[in-house]
This record gives sequence, C-alpha cells and structure tokens, in this order.
Amino acid sequence: MFRKVFKFGGASIKDADAVRNMKTILDRYDERLLVVVSAMGKTTNLLENILQTARQKVDSLDYTILEPIYRYHETILDALFTDKQHPIFDQVSLLLTDLFEKLEETHLPYDYHYDQTVSFGERLSSAIVAAFLNENGVKTKLLDARDFIVTDAFFRNANINWDETSYRINKLRLADNTSKITLTQGFIGSFEEHTTTLGRESSDLTAAIFAHCLDVEEVVIWKDVPGVLNADPKRFENTQKINCLSYSEAIELAFYGATVIHPKTIKPLQNKHIPLKVQSFIEPDISPTIIEDGNHEIYIPSFIVKDKQVLVSIYPLDHSFMNEKNLHTLFGFFDGLNIHINLMQTSALSLSVCFDENSELLSALINSLKDHFIVYYNTGLQLFTIRHYTEGIEKELIKNREILLEQRSRTTFQLVLK
Repeated sequence: MFRKVFKFGGASIKDADAVRNMKTILDRYDERLLVVVSAMGKTTNLLENILQTARQKVDSLDYTILEPIYRYHETILDALFTDKQHPIFDQVSLLLTDLFEKLEETHLPYDYHYDQTVSFGERLSSAIVAAFLNENGVKTKLLDARDFIVTDAFFRNANINWDETSYRINKLRLADNTSKITLTQGFIGSFEEHTTTLGRESSDLTAAIFAHCLDVEEVVIWKDVPGVLNADPKRFENTQKINCLSYSEAIELAFYGATVIHPKTIKPLQNKHIPLKVQSFIEPDISPTIIEDGNHEIYIPSFIVKDKQVLVSIYPLDHSFMNEKNLHTLFGFFDGLNIHINLMQTSALSLSVCFDENSELLSALINSLKDHFIVYYNTGLQLFTIRHYTEGIEKELIKNREILLEQRSRTTFQLVLK
C-alpha cells in the first residue's frame, strides 16, 4: 500500500543535478512512494511556443523545429547516463519522433492539438527520471497517467471522471509491490484514446487525485521555497512563511492567484482529510507548511499579484438595469467561453469583470455581446489582492499607480491597477 504521494515540479527536475537531488530526497524514505512529476524546467513553455510556430507555418514542417526540446533533454541525458547505449536515448528519440508527427497535424482544432503535443513534456521527463532511478538502484515502475486519469473531452482544461478514475487507480492497491517508486506524469489524462490535459500547472491536482483514490496519509509537494509564503519572494522582500493553513484558507489563496498550489488541488484532499505538505527540495530538513483540517485563526497579510489582466465593463444596450436576467445571460457567455473571472463588481447599470488577458477570448466575448450590450475594456493591467489586510497596508505598495477598480470584504482587498 501507498502511504504517501510526492509531487516534483519542473524546477525540482530542471537539470541533471536537480534529478540527482530528487533521488537523494527519495532515498530518505524506506517506504513505497507514488511519485508524480511535471515536465522538466520550462519545457511546457517551449512546447507551447513550438506549437504556435508549427500552426503558423504555411509550408511543411522541418524536424529542426524540435531543436530546443531535443538539445535541452539531450544535455540532461548526457549528464545522467555515462552509457550512451542506454535504452533511454532511443526512448527519448521515439517520443520526439511521435511529437513531430503530432505537430504536423495543424488542421486540428487548437485546444485538441495543444493536448496531443504539449503533453509530451511530462512523457519525456517521466521516462528520463524512471530510467535514472532504475539505473541507480531505486526500483521504479513507470505508469502512464492516461491509463488512470479519465476525463471528459474538454481539452486543455479537462474535468475528471471520478468514478472511472477511482476504479482504475484502486487497481494499484493489488498491483506489483516490489518497486519502491511508482512514477507517473502530472498534468495529463485521457478521453477514450485521446490525450487530455487538466489545465496549466495541474500536476498538483494529479497528485491529489491519486492520493484521494488511494486514501493515503499525506501528500508532499516539493518546491524551491520553504513552504507557503505570504508573498512571491521574486516580487516582495521580507516574505514570511505560513506554517499552517486550513483547507479553506489554502483554497482562497489559490483562487486569488497564489501560484504555490494549483487551485483544484485542495478539495479532493479535504474530502478525505488528507494533509498536504509544501516542502523545500533545496532544504528538505526545514519543516514544511501543512495544510489540513482545523481553524488556524492567526493569519498574516498575504499579497498576491496577477499580471496581464483585462478589465471589461459591460452595459445593457437598451439602458435597462444590470438585473438578474442580464447577469444570467452574461454568465452564460462567460461559462461558454471558459472565462475564469478573477474579480467582478456590479452597479445599477453595469457589470465589470477582470480576467486573464487573452486576445482571442476577449474578441469572442465582445463579438458575442455586441447585439445586446456595450463593452469597454482595458488591457495590460495588474490585479493586486491582499488577503487578511490591515487598513492602509496597501498605500506604499501601490504608490503612484492608477486604480481602475477596488473591492473590499472583511478579509480581502482587491485592486485593479494600470
């Protein structure tokens, strides 16, 4: 039986030294572990760029389009494996050949094409990590997450078919137990024979799904920070670690944009009362942040910044009120276009919403609304959220910035800044 699920993100396996460090962490544990890995480093970004380039080409693709991906993984392979005849070299070559063939299918709808190609990041990383662990004395069984995570056909943000997924994952309880590590990919699932993805940065969610279905004791997400911090250390000085969080508070922080945990991760764990630990792979002896049941009432202010935001203000064309009927219509459009709203505010005559900037979605929204609503918008904005704010704490942080919208509740203060 598995008692723990570990998740290692892209930063924790970004190069050969990082992969070796991952093994060092795994060596600290004597028990069987189910381990979920992301794509290595910034591979997902590279694949997204390659996909865009492929779809914009008017002539046939050349294999050199994969040069950045090939060189990056080749460097890691060369550093990890002294035997250049090791089967992993051929495995990676075959995966890249398969990826190239998928890239050539530029006639496919974008979201579907995205899932069939960008998903190769996790397939490459898991193959390399499994081969390295086995080569260095850690018996590892590699599973294809697509055989276990079953979803609908909502490509790029697929929803879990929990009944079928639970049935499949539960079979692991009776599977071969001679391997110390059972390794699989984050981010990916399947609908029938088609690869799907669960949303950007969703490997945390994959770990939570396996944990929920296997009833494990805890999940550990290994990060390059000592735990959950009250702000992004790349943006703010003197950040503070939050030692304990309730599930509900963690969900709130993730919803508002804290990037340390994927927003959908917490609920499957909360439903089974499984603690989530956020721990440093750089300094693994530092005590982690623990997210669990309980009411942790002492909160320090947390600062969350989301860049590249668009603020859209919508007015009924017939000068009617922004009533329930109009709101029902508008939220139908948001749902249909899969627009996730980060902030909203209503007045008698308008609805204002803030969401992640996407020129295609914005154009589609405006086009959908034009017959019945007037639409104004601003792009290139920043959404600034302070959770558990104290009066005036924002003044120094937003000095000399134009505020386009602000909203306060008892615990949360949000500002849309130009």
